[in-house]
Amino acid sequence: MKHFKRSVLVMMVMIAITFGFSSFSFSADQMVLKLSEIHGKGYPTELADEEFARLVNLYTKGQIKVDVFPGGQISGDEKVVIEQVKIGAIAIARVSSGALGSFNPQLNVFALPFIFDSKDHMWSFLNGTAGQKMLADLAPSGFVGLCWYDGGARSFYANYPLNTIEDLKGKKFRVMPNAILVKMVEAMGASAVPMGAGQVFSAIQTKVIDGAENNAPSLISFNHYQVAKYYMLDEHLRLPEVLFMSKMVWDKLSKDQQAAIRKAAGETVKFQRAKWDAYEIEAMNKIKAEGQIVVEIKDNTPFRNAVKQLLADESPKFAETIKAINAAKPKK
Repeated sequence: MKHFKRSVLVMMVMIAITFGFSSFSFSADQMVLKLSEIHGKGYPTELADEEFARLVNLYTKGQIKVDVFPGGQISGDEKVVIEQVKIGAIAIARVSSGALGSFNPQLNVFALPFIFDSKDHMWSFLNGTAGQKMLADLAPSGFVGLCWYDGGARSFYANYPLNTIEDLKGKKFRVMPNAILVKMVEAMGASAVPMGAGQVFSAIQTKVIDGAENNAPSLISFNHYQVAKYYMLDEHLRLPEVLFMSKMVWDKLSKDQQAAIRKAAGETVKFQRAKWDAYEIEAMNKIKAEGQIVVEIKDNTPFRNAVKQLLADESPKFAETIKAINAAKPKK
């Protein structure tokens, strides 16, 4: 089995190199690092990627150039991207913590529904000691965590009317490949179908699935609002985004270069959050203008009740982190 896994990894590296997706290259005295982004140009995380690339070039005095590949050019499946970062075939990537949780189990705490009361609550935790430690603790998985980005609140959308939790029962909803997310959707009465984000549009269009769950900006970015006309704002999850790097590539850099990359990443957080806040409003206005029926859930108690057992079963695995999350709640 070990020999087989090793052979698969070697094969993946060779494929990446063959198709031009080696993680870095050299041009004269400059190292060029590739950054994978699933969203298209102009999306808040893509804009932050570009700002990160600009700052890296600035702070390394041109020694390192970061080339951003948006719109899933390298792969439209974050799981595939993460695998390639792990083996050093891609240098840097921006992905959802929900996808990265399959490679670093500590991040699965974010897949637990309703653990954050608000955006401010989430950022209070992420900016604190425990949140920053989670980035550092990516190292044993082969990654270097650089910073957190905002991923908004996720809600259900479908190709049929959604008004209450009862409307989920017996229907098929896409989730990221994450065991806790599968259990969450099933606890709410639906069938969970794990798949990459790049497959969702056609899956809804061909009725392979009935809907999915995500934030409003993603509905615009992936054009899901064109095939899923009903959006129910239950806001069951806040999954932060992660900018991270291959440890294999990181270890090849000098201490000064590493410090420059960390500085660049840290300075993009405020930038990304501002872009996210503005685009979130713009995206919601656009999907409403395009005729999507948006239902605001004023009382999400039925959703919270549905996942009580899930939280009871899974929370003990993340006891210390959840304690820190609860302690990070802003004072009222």
